[in-house]
Amino acid sequence: MAVVSCPFCAPAEGRIVRAFDAALVLRDGFPISPGHILIVPRRHAGSFFALEAAEQAAMLEALNWARSELERSHRPDAFNIGLNDGPAAGQTVPHCHLHLIPRYVGDVADPRGGVRWIIPGKAKYWADT
Repeated sequence: MAVVSCPFCAPAEGRIVRAFDAALVLRDGFPISPGHILIVPRRHAGSFFALEAAEQAAMLEALNWARSELERSHRPDAFNIGLNDGPAAGQTVPHCHLHLIPRYVGDVADPRGGVRWIIPGKAKYWADT
């Protein structure tokens, strides 16, 4: 069931990169790097774990397609894939979505640790303490 006030149930036409049967590829409204996009299930569900297996598979299919497109269009050096599942994990829009974030050499001084930086005190595990 679509939720009218949900930005992912009724995305602005200009945000849609590609529509699949069970998932959408959307431009991120607040991109943190050039090409940052979202993979969103068509059905409104707050959690990845609330999706049917076929919907999860559709999201992964869309993710793979999006990666190929970004490699062609933006030529990134690497990617981060992120999923905030629940408010305690930082989810601000209660509709499941994957972030595909292109990364570029030099976009940060030291990219080691990647997504571990969500808890900064635990991110630099290789450092002497």
